[in-house]
Amino acid sequence: MTSRPHLANTREELRSALGELHGPVALVPTMGALHRGHAALLDRARAEVGPDAPVVASVFVNPMQFAPGEDLDRYPRTFDADLEVCAEHGVDVVFAPSVEEVYPGGDPLVTVDPGPLAQVLEGASRPTHFRGVLTVVAKLLGLVRPDVAVFGEKDYQQLTLIRRMVDDLCMGVRVVGAETARDPDGLALSSRNSYLDENQRWQAVALSRILVAARDAAKYGAGVAIGAARHELRHARGVDLEYLELTSPDLGPPPEIGPARLLIAARVGPTRLIDNVALTLDGDS
Repeated sequence: MTSRPHLANTREELRSALGELHGPVALVPTMGALHRGHAALLDRARAEVGPDAPVVASVFVNPMQFAPGEDLDRYPRTFDADLEVCAEHGVDVVFAPSVEEVYPGGDPLVTVDPGPLAQVLEGASRPTHFRGVLTVVAKLLGLVRPDVAVFGEKDYQQLTLIRRMVDDLCMGVRVVGAETARDPDGLALSSRNSYLDENQRWQAVALSRILVAARDAAKYGAGVAIGAARHELRHARGVDLEYLELTSPDLGPPPEIGPARLLIAARVGPTRLIDNVALTLDGDS
């Protein structure tokens, strides 16, 4: 029988649970509504610390990263199912605090300034989003004190900013990025996929086709790669593009040759989706 993880709802319960465990600690921060992508992160965390060291998963829908009018109230919450996923994948401790536990007294007076990288891509339409993300991640790292923290590459800008925060603020945790988990048709797994009806889900697969077209054409240079992506986009029904940006792996200007990243955001119906792909540029751009 799969053993259930220890459930901690308060800081004191978390400290008590961690005090009973030994070895390097891995943390997987989540907002719940766990799917196969999250399960892959939990498995990666276990692989990073080994079979006998503790893995901690947090389940917390962070209000600070939602702007007014976004989907905070309707964000999927499936806590009982989340506990089952954690149990099936060997999580030792689930930290599921209330908003009051994470932000006692309301919004914190001290927050993490994510800097100029937070004003592009996702930040262009969600200017306060990454301040909320980095603030809650910093709090979770402070509470759990993990040796390694695992995040998915699907939220690539988030991953990049977390790595920068950890490095710049000397937080002493190793940040691991795990490859995006996908359905067989290529759609990146996301909790927000539950908002899509059957037709919208079929339309949403175009995002991965756009990225794959660019990746396959990257050997001919950046211009051809972007052209291939836009050709695919012109045939994508129901996809309202917000951005399609080619960058360096650290989200700076794209190189002429070498590793790069292509990121996309679009609305399919009322649902906003993001995705990205690593590619290697060659040839004349």
